Amino acid sequence: MTRLAAILAFLCAAAMPARAEDIVAGLSQSHVSITTDFSGSEIFIYGAVKREAPIPEGPPLDVIVVVIGPSEPVAVRRKQRSFGIWVNGPAVQVDSAPSFYAVATTRPFRDVISYTDDLRYRVGLDHAVRLIGDTSDEVYPEEYRKAVVRLRTAEGLYFEDSGAVTVTDETLFQTEVRLPANLVEGAYDARIFLLRDKQVISEYTATIQVEKVGLERWIYNLSQQQPALYGLLSIAIALAAGWLASTFFRLMFN
Repeated sequence: MTRLAAILAFLCAAAMPARAEDIVAGLSQSHVSITTDFSGSEIFIYGAVKREAPIPEGPPLDVIVVVIGPSEPVAVRRKQRSFGIWVNGPAVQVDSAPSFYAVATTRPFRDVISYTDDLRYRVGLDHAVRLIGDTSDEVYPEEYRKAVVRLRTAEGLYFEDSGAVTVTDETLFQTEVRLPANLVEGAYDARIFLLRDKQVISEYTATIQVEKVGLERWIYNLSQQQPALYGLLSIAIALAAGWLASTFFRLMFN
């Protein structure tokens, strides 16, 4: 009976078609170095669709590219009026708030992916931030999550770019994702989704390593490992800069 079940399972597996379309992709760079004059970087993401059969008929091929930075906890507070002035109100602890979140698509986001697959694969900005805290005031925690997305969108750290991914002959695709100057160190995930009829049919993930180098690395390590010395050095540099500025103006105007 066991042998019969095994044979039936094999026959069923053989009868099932292999995944008709798969992703073969690459990145222009997998390592970004942050130096003293770093002003941002652009990652060129490109790829092709590998097929075991002719291009299927029906809805067009869509591609979504998501680049996600390292997550960090965020405490969000709501402003409220107290005795005629605005003060910080109750806070909610937000967990898994990425430092960077970019979504590039071939068409408007809701035209290329269903709500079900968006939820399953956690693709859009709606899934960028996750709450673990709660608040006792009348504002629901969901408002705090939206506040994080809204603020980081205003800072250029979160964005959706519709039409930024181009697809050629239902086979080749490419896009560019701009990384801002205020990057956080760590591993950035580049996720690529292949879709038809709003359904994900293939997924590919690559990693972009971002780290400080040179003087930036030395200053960062000093601030983390020897904060007292870092503070004294900062004061010394500020005093030296002030003295040089006053000397320059005294020489110029005397």
